[in-house]
Amino acid sequence: MKLISPAFQHGQLIPVQYTCDGANHRPPLTISDVPKEARSLTLVVEDPDAPSKVFTHWLLYDLPPSTQHILEQEALLDGVEGVNDFGTRGYKGPCPPSGTHRYVFRLFALDTQLALPQGARKEDVLAKLKDHVLATAELVGTYARKHTT
Repeated sequence: MKLISPAFQHGQLIPVQYTCDGANHRPPLTISDVPKEARSLTLVVEDPDAPSKVFTHWLLYDLPPSTQHILEQEALLDGVEGVNDFGTRGYKGPCPPSGTHRYVFRLFALDTQLALPQGARKEDVLAKLKDHVLATAELVGTYARKHTT
């Protein structure tokens, strides 16, 4: 399974429009090679370099396995959004307090639907997908804020 973005390459800088310093749009994503037996997809976006804990920026689950694109501003017609660590549903872009942080977009192909309500927390999503993962894909971007003095 593959996860890429036309906005940035793996390991490269996430453009400012997808961060708190820009429009905070979610970056466009392209999904391919999903296992035929998959029943749903789950996307978890995290900052492992956050100071106090791995910080969740986006949770998206029960996406149809036929999903090939997640577009920048299109309304999500399919899939359910969980609560991020900002305390809201939906995508909130990179906004590191200092230094360069990594942002890990991790996609899971599952043999089931999670059937969790809208607004689930990461812990609940990860607990429910355990033992149901058929394949994973990962895309990592980086971001550092340009602080003005």
